[in-house]
Amino acid sequence: MIALGTLMRHVHELMDGAIAGIYAEHGLPDYRPRYSPVVRALVARGPLAIRDLAGAIGVSHSAASQTVVQMRRSGFVTLEKGADARHRIVHLTDRARAAPLIEAEWAATERAVRELDAELPVPLEQLMTATLQALERRNFRERIGDVNA
Repeated sequence: MIALGTLMRHVHELMDGAIAGIYAEHGLPDYRPRYSPVVRALVARGPLAIRDLAGAIGVSHSAASQTVVQMRRSGFVTLEKGADARHRIVHLTDRARAAPLIEAEWAATERAVRELDAELPVPLEQLMTATLQALERRNFRERIGDVNA
């Protein structure tokens, strides 16, 4: 029997890998699917502090910061100091703005997910949202309890 964590990682790898392959085929081998929510948020809202970007895409400040660092290395964003030295403002570069492929891929992925959902007993997003909500009500560590019991 395959462990749950292994199954979840494998599903993620299959989906993310397919998307990354599309970007590589279109000349963006260093673009990662995890960048798309950042690009879409910055296109919609303009430059944002990392804290505000994290809130806009629904991830922790740490996760947003790590993604932004990777995107900066690949030339998709730049960072500028904000009014407060503790804040860094994220700006898209022309390289990220000039990629209409990002929006086209997002729309194609949404269609593919709807198709996949039709084959599943429960839509994947619905299942993942319900799982997240359950874990927010009672975290997994609490659910594991005492391993010596």
